[in-house]
Amino acid sequence: MRLVKWLAPGLLVKRWLLLSAAGVVLTSLGLAIWVQLTPIFHLMQLAGNAIEWLATIMPRNISGPLVILLGVFFVFLGQTRSLEAITEVLKPDNDDELVDLLITHRRLKRGPKVVAIGGGTGLSTLLRGLKNYSSNITAIVTVADDGGSSGRLRKDFGVLPPGDIRNCLAALADQEKLLTELFQYRFVNGNGLTGHSFGNLFLTAMTDITGDLEQAIAASSEVLAVRGKVLPATLMDVSLWAELADGRRIEGESNISAANGKIIKIGCHPENPPALPAVVQAIREADYIIIGPGSLYTSVIPNLLVPEIREAILQRRGSANAARNVPSIYVCNIMTQPGETDGYSVSDHIRAIDRACGQKLFDAVLVHKRVPSAQTLIHYAQEQSHPVFLDREDIASLGRRVVLANVMDEDMETGLVRHNHLQLARTLMRWYSAHHR
Repeated sequence: MRLVKWLAPGLLVKRWLLLSAAGVVLTSLGLAIWVQLTPIFHLMQLAGNAIEWLATIMPRNISGPLVILLGVFFVFLGQTRSLEAITEVLKPDNDDELVDLLITHRRLKRGPKVVAIGGGTGLSTLLRGLKNYSSNITAIVTVADDGGSSGRLRKDFGVLPPGDIRNCLAALADQEKLLTELFQYRFVNGNGLTGHSFGNLFLTAMTDITGDLEQAIAASSEVLAVRGKVLPATLMDVSLWAELADGRRIEGESNISAANGKIIKIGCHPENPPALPAVVQAIREADYIIIGPGSLYTSVIPNLLVPEIREAILQRRGSANAARNVPSIYVCNIMTQPGETDGYSVSDHIRAIDRACGQKLFDAVLVHKRVPSAQTLIHYAQEQSHPVFLDREDIASLGRRVVLANVMDEDMETGLVRHNHLQLARTLMRWYSAHHR
């Protein structure tokens, strides 16, 4: 089976083996010309005598195939032992065969260029599933967080908040489980360390070493063997503000959901922050744009408050060239979020994004199909949270298509629901494939 796998198309191995064989033939020919065929002639005579002797012992129709099989066996044995020696050095603790790793690597390299925009745990969940389909992933992450460990580091060291970026790096890493545990580890004691996660401290230190967050993420990605790229939406020190229906104006991302009011407008200081050039480039080259999932006003929309990001998405969607017009989809949350989206339907989520951006940035919306269990609904109702209602007619009036799928994980012990990363990624990639065809 391993031999058959090595013959699979797209590995870029067979062509180099054939080139090596051609090199051996040309080297032999050049040597023969150089020495005027003298030693080569005697070697050919010796080989001819050996063939004649072998033909006297057994018929040619038997001896010929046997010699061919022996030669193929020697080639196969040599290549196998060489590859095993290389694998032992490169992957000493990996049980996977080198050919399997190579097949996976080539398949992921051929995957579409996906841009995922968001923040919080929603984006990291999505990335954890997408990395099984492509290594050409660019995660664009909000840097407006000002609470928890990220907020303390932002205040004490003047760095951009690393929390959401940390989650995305861990999600895209090859050794995801171990790195997630390491990056998410929070110190429970120690002067000044309590409450900080190791990943946040790691990125803060890397920012200080490399000079800015972009370089810190790039260096960290190499250390963690990350599939794809993680980019902050902007390198500007951004803070959010929101206007509520009762007239209050709330400053700071962590205070917005805590205000428990109906948000009617959201913005940021400074207004119109510049996008990271690599972010704009990634959107311009994207084959597929995914917005969300995540907290609507504090994870998803903050990225879209950067004008260059909005404009780049709009250009890719509205291109007159059909080949450049990329599919774009919004992944709606499963449950409403207290303090942000109380009583919101799917169309309310869409309107909020359209209102903040001033234009339509996506073609379709992915909505979870199945209702959570009664036990889970009771648990969420105690926190004033409910399933996001699917109002098809209103969505259609907004010019969006609905993609319905079962993409939920339900933890019966804690009563919490989350997007299932495998089902979510599978659904999104199937929709992309259908749209691409």
